[in-house]
Amino acid sequence: MTAAIDLNYWDIAFAASIVLGLGVLLAYYRLGVTRSLVVASIRLVIQLQVIGYVLKFLFAEGRLVYVAIMATLMLLVASREIMVRQKLRLKGWASFGVGASTLFVSSFAVALFGLLVVVKPEPWYLPQYAIPLLGMIMSNTMSGVSLSMDRLTSALRDNRAIIEQRLALGQSSRESIQPYLRDCIRTGIMPVVNSMATAGIVSLPGMMTGQILAGADPTEAVKYQIIIWFFIAAGVGFGMATALRLLEMRLFDDRQRLRLDRLVGE
Repeated sequence: MTAAIDLNYWDIAFAASIVLGLGVLLAYYRLGVTRSLVVASIRLVIQLQVIGYVLKFLFAEGRLVYVAIMATLMLLVASREIMVRQKLRLKGWASFGVGASTLFVSSFAVALFGLLVVVKPEPWYLPQYAIPLLGMIMSNTMSGVSLSMDRLTSALRDNRAIIEQRLALGQSSRESIQPYLRDCIRTGIMPVVNSMATAGIVSLPGMMTGQILAGADPTEAVKYQIIIWFFIAAGVGFGMATALRLLEMRLFDDRQRLRLDRLVGE
């Protein structure tokens, strides 16, 4: 197989010029997202440059304590992202706690299953496998959880009268919000389902593309990508179910009353 082509910083600059052109277009239409695009692009470059050196160190050392520190940092950052993406979120750090516990239960459990049962590197925490696997599962789970939580809190606010009528008629909190829960889970899982359905036809997924560019056998890269998508689907699905259950417990008290006063935001 052909070795990967090395890129230099001029190549990155040429690629950035395309985004610069996009920024000009967005500014022309006055969409108000040009600054966000610029900030996101700068963060992308800085964060990936830093993580490149961090991963180089981790791969060279290969110690469990360093892998655990990296995984904890990923968990904290992802949990904060879940919290700040909510238009309506729980007061204090409760949304952060829901996100952290959800990611820990779902992403870490699925990643451990993948490392110990499926991939089985030696040792099982080998950074070259553990960090990318956990990162892909956690990032997709973070998106699904934040989207479903945001949709549920908005649905409860917009349909408060209907939900309270159902509660007054004797329905439980779960029965009164069941239609909204189903819609939230469907909304969060559909991007994953659509990506899985079109993988290999419309798009070549990220991990598979990276391995192919690095010179790996495409048939071997396909095997890895298949199991990654299965892990991502499980992480997103279990994560959303856990997050929505925790959110429901926070928004209903012991007397089955809807407590939107526990939310802050728009």
